[in-house]
Amino acid sequence: MTLINIRNLGVTLGNPLFSKLNLVVNAGDRIGLVAANGRGKSTLLACITGALEPSEGEITKARGLTVGHVAQNVPPALFDTPFYDAVLQALPADQAESESWRVDVVLESLDVPEAMRGRPLKQLSGGWQRLAMLARTWVSEPDVLLLDEPTNHLDLEKIAQLESWLNALPRDVPVILSSHDRAFLDATTNRTLFLRPEQSPVFTLPYTRARAALDEADASEARRYERDMKVAEQLRKQAAKLNNIGINSGSDLLVVKTKQLRQRAEKLEDAAKPAHLERSAGAIRLSNRGTHAKVLMTLEDAAVTTPDGTLLFKTGRQFICQGDRIVLLGLNGAGKSRLVSMLKQAIERPETVRDSIKATPSLVLGYGDQALADLADTDTPIGTIIRRFDVGDQRARALLAGAGMTIDMQAKPIGQLSGGQKARLGMLVLRLTEPNFYLLDEPTNHLDIDGQEALESELMAHEASCLLVSHDRSFVRAVGNRFWLIEKKRLVEVESPEGFFASVGSGA
Repeated sequence: MTLINIRNLGVTLGNPLFSKLNLVVNAGDRIGLVAANGRGKSTLLACITGALEPSEGEITKARGLTVGHVAQNVPPALFDTPFYDAVLQALPADQAESESWRVDVVLESLDVPEAMRGRPLKQLSGGWQRLAMLARTWVSEPDVLLLDEPTNHLDLEKIAQLESWLNALPRDVPVILSSHDRAFLDATTNRTLFLRPEQSPVFTLPYTRARAALDEADASEARRYERDMKVAEQLRKQAAKLNNIGINSGSDLLVVKTKQLRQRAEKLEDAAKPAHLERSAGAIRLSNRGTHAKVLMTLEDAAVTTPDGTLLFKTGRQFICQGDRIVLLGLNGAGKSRLVSMLKQAIERPETVRDSIKATPSLVLGYGDQALADLADTDTPIGTIIRRFDVGDQRARALLAGAGMTIDMQAKPIGQLSGGQKARLGMLVLRLTEPNFYLLDEPTNHLDIDGQEALESELMAHEASCLLVSHDRSFVRAVGNRFWLIEKKRLVEVESPEGFFASVGSGA
């Protein structure tokens, strides 16, 4: 049954975000919406809700259809509202009075603890705020659910919980979700729409298989274009030869034939379209200055504790060696970020750390934290690069342009940049630091899929030594060659991350 029909839809904001978009949304569809940062995903969802008027085309919906939209951010007016009340207020007044049990049902389905329900939204983590917005939307039981980057700020446990929740929804409720989390898309979708400025292809496949089909289609288009352009070139050469012969011989027939060949060449050239090339959101490049040391860090049964001294776990005897790409796994609160902080301190200020963690003196650290706290919101990108590194103004501007920042953007306060832009600036800072060891805490948090794949490629290409924490399962699988797991207050090495992923997904 068709619930939403999108025909020839287009939105232009300076440049076309998308055009000639056709999509039919049927009962039971789970559609993954994929595009680079700032390329129209949120815009398309706003068009479907009716909050934004498209530049062209139309959207028709089944009579009486209700659309629930979970946006990326909490409205400021709700910051002081308790979790429970924020959900209750989404119901019409008469329903809120007589059917408040609906709120309890939704909060139970999302495993929201009783203690959490009375707390104001501003006191909650980003992950719980996301789930509050989801509960607020779902409590009114919409016919269609739109989710904009639903896994942002969620840890692995909550992502697994959200996957289970989505997969347990009534099968006839269509869901359209935009996400950069490839594993999440694979687990929750059965169709994939790649949003592009001209043609936006749709595949009846989850993300990974759809991406392979898209790459094949793009390669085929590229080959067809090259073929057509070669044929057009040959026709023009034949036309030029015949033209010369026709002029010399005075043959009208040859002049007509020449004209026909040129027209065929022009027709081919007009019809030929180059394969789609995604406008880069900015290159991500890393460097590796190298070191002769084989062992970079040694952990001698270091105790990892909370700030008040409570033991979280002990590391046992561990070594980080050159070429290791270690992924640190563990439940939320297990102490992953605490260990990362201790390693950072051992490298930067070895005199302040006990002998239980030792770093080789030649280590140069490249550190990136999930909050991008190393980038001051009041500073500008150009100021950050010039002050930190020995590069002139012109070189700094060229580097920033390569990272996807226009001249205007380079002079803006960093606090005004999007998460993706800040992440790319952070990666540029890492590259210019020229480290030989990377400590990365949730490095893909703000990167789109192209950025994630670029970061994966750079880490592999430079054989970078690193220890990283990430809830991005695709990234972990692609990059890691060693896996440390925090369990039962010990740090143990495991063969692969799959056992941990499975245990989180099953709620174990």
